[in-house]
Amino acid sequence: MTFAFPDGLAPEVYPLAWLVGQWSGTGVIKYEGIAETSFTQDLVFDHDGGPYLSFTSTLRVDDAVWSTETGYWRVASERPEGLGEQQHPLEVLVADASGRMSLFLGVAGDGRVDLATDFVARTSTAVEVTAAKRLYGNVEGRLLWVEELAAFGHPMGSYASGELDRR
Repeated sequence: MTFAFPDGLAPEVYPLAWLVGQWSGTGVIKYEGIAETSFTQDLVFDHDGGPYLSFTSTLRVDDAVWSTETGYWRVASERPEGLGEQQHPLEVLVADASGRMSLFLGVAGDGRVDLATDFVARTSTAVEVTAAKRLYGNVEGRLLWVEELAAFGHPMGSYASGELDRR
């Protein structure tokens, strides 16, 4: 299948162009103290011509909203030493409705995104999350992702994963 850059996409975010669009699918949440739970997800990556992508994600369990987050993805203008030619540094800001904001840093390249954070700000009523990692991959046109968390006083461990198709 031939890929075309979305109309009006800023060149700065070309390494993320494959994400732009609407995605939906299913996944599972399982973490220490949380029973294995299936969910459906709607995920949208969009742009307005600026040097970033905006995104919104909604997870639903039994048709009720479990989690909603929104944010921005940017390709960093400064390249760290040792980064491969096909790799691009990322900065990702995430706010979720449960009262947390996170700054993820990472790398994108060849249909894969690796992100990590240990900068998580939260309101006094939000669950304590101290670190997280996310991996997104384009696997035969599908968007697969996995997230690990350090939360609830537990060390980093698998939290959720999903398999999404472009709508």
